[in-house]
Amino acid sequence: MKKFMHFNAKSVQEAVLLLRRYGKKARIIAGGTDLLGVLKDEILPEYPEAIVNIKTIPDMEFIREDEGVLRIGALTKLEDIAESQIISKGYRALAEAAWKTASSHIREMGTIGGNICQDIRCWYYRYPFNRFPCLRKGGGRCYAIEGDNRFHSIFGGSVEGGCYAVHPSDIAPALIALDAKVKTTKRTVKAENFFSVGVTKTTILDDDEFVTEIQIPKPLSESRSAFVKFARRKAIDFPIVNCAALVEPVGEMVDHARICLNAVYVKPYRAFEAEQYIIGKKLNEDNAEGAGHAVMSNARPLKENAYMVQVARTLVKRTILACA
Repeated sequence: MKKFMHFNAKSVQEAVLLLRRYGKKARIIAGGTDLLGVLKDEILPEYPEAIVNIKTIPDMEFIREDEGVLRIGALTKLEDIAESQIISKGYRALAEAAWKTASSHIREMGTIGGNICQDIRCWYYRYPFNRFPCLRKGGGRCYAIEGDNRFHSIFGGSVEGGCYAVHPSDIAPALIALDAKVKTTKRTVKAENFFSVGVTKTTILDDDEFVTEIQIPKPLSESRSAFVKFARRKAIDFPIVNCAALVEPVGEMVDHARICLNAVYVKPYRAFEAEQYIIGKKLNEDNAEGAGHAVMSNARPLKENAYMVQVARTLVKRTILACA
């Protein structure tokens, strides 16, 4: 690694001041499971001058219900989320997503804030020593369009002819399905509006801003949620496709649904077509399969990833049925 300044922030205010001092030359570190690999391989066009450690800030690691809202501190470990009785009982999609993220060792280090803020995993973007100066690094092209695109977007790029790298988080679709909000040092936004595409960025966060808390409204007692993931290996791997859903039935009919796919687009992909299809219908295998077909009507796979369309279609079906 190259040399950099390292600061242990003692408060949110101190961390923000440090970020403002160094601007684009600073990076936040918590669990470090993503950032340390980025620094070691020197994949970015510019190396940071300062790393601001927020693990030293007190009271940012917690899970508690407060007046109908589940609050999770940004530094809460994924392993703690996976094992939480509160979350597994009332917010099952999130517990399952945390449980299926990476390995147990990574979950014991990685945080929920870091998971939703992690960088893309495209092998051109991640190639050591900035070998491929792609669009997401401020370069001139997306190498995946004509190159190896087995695990890239099946719903188009971020701009016409632009980046096709997918968002890799397992936690993100669960938060969107559960209608969560993300609280930062500046604002509180809906999880589905938190993600964005920019040069070396996957979120709307400003240079002097970071996540402090996740807020999830308590679902209705009749509602059910679930998370399903497809990867090459059951442990460790990032998703080829994942899906989270929340379904609220009234009698035998679906009254409300929120469904989100990830690893299929440059941001978590809200499956509105699947939601519209399943609402007002019985929660059965035929209708769940129809919902999967509905959302895939917009798919535009690349040369080598057409198989992901079938995977995503099947995951939508299985996730809906898991809510039965």
